[in-house]
Amino acid sequence: MTTASSAISGVAGRYASALFDLADSAKSLDQVAQDLATFRRLVDESADLARMIASPVIGRALQGKALLAVLDAAGIAGLTRNFVGTVAANGRARDLPAMASAFLAELARRRGETTATVTSAVPLSPEQMQQLVTALRSVLGSNKVSIDARVEPDILGGLVVKVGSRLFDSSVRSKLQRLQLAMKGVA
Repeated sequence: MTTASSAISGVAGRYASALFDLADSAKSLDQVAQDLATFRRLVDESADLARMIASPVIGRALQGKALLAVLDAAGIAGLTRNFVGTVAANGRARDLPAMASAFLAELARRRGETTATVTSAVPLSPEQMQQLVTALRSVLGSNKVSIDARVEPDILGGLVVKVGSRLFDSSVRSKLQRLQLAMKGVA
């Protein structure tokens, strides 16, 4: 196995490692990374797509056809499309978002980038993303910072930023939880 295997583990990691090796040998790392980022964004923005991927009720064949139709509509082809089809055929469609994240994290690691996972209640604008990159560069002392943006309406507002083992949580949900704990301590 390659060194990619040592950095990423579990089922998602093994699949991501295999895809990484294929993309590397095909000299298409950037294209696959772009395709996977697009796919993950589609899943984040569509609750229906996320439910379809996670559903144990929908058969592999139907899940695969639906995923390929989504990829075709998004203009995702080639190696990434074949990979998603194979994953769905193997009954692992529910792991696709984790596989995409593992692939992108490994690519960033190999390029010497620091990856920050940023969760927000709503999608961030390009201007907000740039401001966040600038802020993270100064805090982390790294010129190469990439953002793995995720949307999770449950946090209500604010941001949750995770860089390695460090977590910066300024979400409204966390603030409400802290307030609730503080009020219990007063009573």
